[in-house]
Amino acid sequence: MDTSFHEVAAERRTQDVAYSHLSVELDHLYMEDFLLGKDHLRKRIRQIAPWFRTAITAFTDRHPNDRPRVSTCFLVDDYFSDLIAPGELVPQLKEAAAEEGLRIDYLARESACAVADGIELAQLVAGRLISVPVQGTNGSRPPTAESGWLSNGQRTPSEPAAALHPRPWQPPVEAEAKTHSIFLDVELWDERDGKRLWSCPMLAAVWQLLRLGLLRDHGRTVIQPRPLPRELPADWTAMPPVVQLNPEATPFHGYRTLSLLDDRFLSIEHAVRVILNQVGQDNEVMERVARRAQQEHVPVPADVTGRIAYVFMTDF
Repeated sequence: MDTSFHEVAAERRTQDVAYSHLSVELDHLYMEDFLLGKDHLRKRIRQIAPWFRTAITAFTDRHPNDRPRVSTCFLVDDYFSDLIAPGELVPQLKEAAAEEGLRIDYLARESACAVADGIELAQLVAGRLISVPVQGTNGSRPPTAESGWLSNGQRTPSEPAAALHPRPWQPPVEAEAKTHSIFLDVELWDERDGKRLWSCPMLAAVWQLLRLGLLRDHGRTVIQPRPLPRELPADWTAMPPVVQLNPEATPFHGYRTLSLLDDRFLSIEHAVRVILNQVGQDNEVMERVARRAQQEHVPVPADVTGRIAYVFMTDF
C-alpha cells in the first residue's frame, strides 16, 4: 500500500488560455444609454471608430508582428439594471458597429464579473487583496475585508469624540506619492438587504483581470467565450458570461488591454488601478503569460496596471 504523502498544492494544474496580442474594449454603456435609442448608440460608435483605428496603427507600429492578433469586446451593464432584453440590444449593437466599419468580437455581461458559471469572481479577487501598509493605524477603522473600503495610502487619523487633547489635523498620504499626494478611498461593496452589492470599480477590476487572462480558480480558468445562442433569451441571466459574436475572432484574452471609454469613466478607472495594485496575483500565471508574450515579441510589464491602457473621449 502506498502511504507516501503528496501536497495538494504540488498537484495543482494551471490551465492555460489562448491570447491575442491586444484586447480592445469598444466602450461600456449602461442600460440607460440604450434607452436613448439607436441614434445615440450610432453616435457613440461613430465617436469610437477613429480612436480605434489610430490605436491599432500605433500598436502595430510599436509591436511589428506580421499580423498582430487584436480582439474587440463590449461590456454591457446588466448588474445594476436590466432594462432591455438581449434579443433587442444585441442586434442594435452589431448593426451600429457594422455601419462604422467596426466589428465586435465578444460581448460580456457585467454581472458575470460578480458571478460566472457558479464562481464568485468578485469575491475571488477580493480575497486576494493585500492592503497598502499604513503606519500609525489606531484600530478605529475595520480592515478592508470587513469595511469594504480600500485606499491607496494612509487616511487622515480619526480622533475619539471625547479626546481631551486632540492632535492637529493630519492630511491623508498617498503611498509612494510623487511630490504631492493623490489620495483615493474606494468603496468595493456595500450590503443591501443582507446581500453584497459590488461597486463599479470592483467589477471593472475583475473585468480587466478577465481580459488579461490572469484569473484562475484552483488553477482552472474561470471564463471562456461561448457561441451566440441561435435564439437570444429574454433575460440576461440566460446569456453566457462572454459571448463570441464573431466566429473568426482572435482570442478573447489579451497580453495587453486597451479600453476606449467616455470620460465619465475616468474616476472609476482610477479606482480600478488602485484596486489592481493591491491584488495579489498568481505568480505562476503571471510568469507564464509574460514568457509567452516575450516569445511573441510583445513584452509585458511585470505589474498588471502596466498592461492596461486607456483612451478617454469627450464629445467635441
